[in-house]
Amino acid sequence: MNDNFSSRRGFIKKAFLSSLAIGIRGINSCNKTDYDESFGEIATFTLGKTGVRIPRISLGLGSRFCDIIKEEEAMDVLYYALDNGLFSWDTAFNYQNIQNNVISEERVGKILKYRRKEVFISTKFASRTPKIVMENVEQSLNRLQTNYFDNIMIHNVSSMEDVEVLSRKGGIIDVLMRLKDEGVTNFIGFSSHNCELAILDIIDRGDFDIMLMALNHYSPDGSQREELIIPKAHKKGLGILLMKVVRPKETVKEIKVNDLIRYALSIDSSTGLVLGMDSLDVVKSNIELLRSFIPMTTSEKNIISYMLTPFYNNTRLEWLREGYHDGDW
Repeated sequence: MNDNFSSRRGFIKKAFLSSLAIGIRGINSCNKTDYDESFGEIATFTLGKTGVRIPRISLGLGSRFCDIIKEEEAMDVLYYALDNGLFSWDTAFNYQNIQNNVISEERVGKILKYRRKEVFISTKFASRTPKIVMENVEQSLNRLQTNYFDNIMIHNVSSMEDVEVLSRKGGIIDVLMRLKDEGVTNFIGFSSHNCELAILDIIDRGDFDIMLMALNHYSPDGSQREELIIPKAHKKGLGILLMKVVRPKETVKEIKVNDLIRYALSIDSSTGLVLGMDSLDVVKSNIELLRSFIPMTTSEKNIISYMLTPFYNNTRLEWLREGYHDGDW
């Protein structure tokens, strides 16, 4: 925690100028974060082989959070979440709202500047060009007002062709592994919204720590995420986080948000969720759910699955469309 911030920037600049040459030497030790786990009965889980224990709901700081116009309200969301046990935060370099002049990482940095050791911070990079990713990394460190990340993820692995690009020698997977080796990040991972075959493939392509996957049962190729991907990720020791779990409420009007969250949390006790939160009331509701969480019975899950059938068979789901981008970028 006492590493000089300029040394981090020096490493990134040197790595960038050297095109990630093998001889790079940077920070020798990985930063460690001290997380306060004294939050009573809040439901937590161990994030795979990382060994880090985090709440089963992480604070999603994407489009919903960036839609909060008043900065004071956004800060209230962050402070309340942190003070009440939601210390795992998910953001991305590209999360912003141009109309509101909001950049997610900049908002988060206002908290991390003073309370860095209390937050497990994860960010994502969308570019497939190593040079640009290295520039983004330096900018994100500046925005977040920190000298390291807890987790860096490749943003939105979208196809088999995408996996091939990411896996090239000197490509983005190599970049992330180098950043981890140099202590710029404690862990590395990837996120994906659509292509199941790409997820299954990329799990084997790098020594990843964490996977963030959209939970939807519709798939053009007929693959099943719960039955195929989650078990494979567990076998590889990945910490598994699920997203998009409350999206059905937009089209299945009779379903309750808390039931969607409980359903997702009941799929596997060793997985967690990333939920976008756009108000203090939503944060409070999710914290209360974790404090009183009881897994759904098989009968309850079957009822929810039946109610979600129209949603899961909807080929118009936004994040399954070709060219979908997660975030305003």
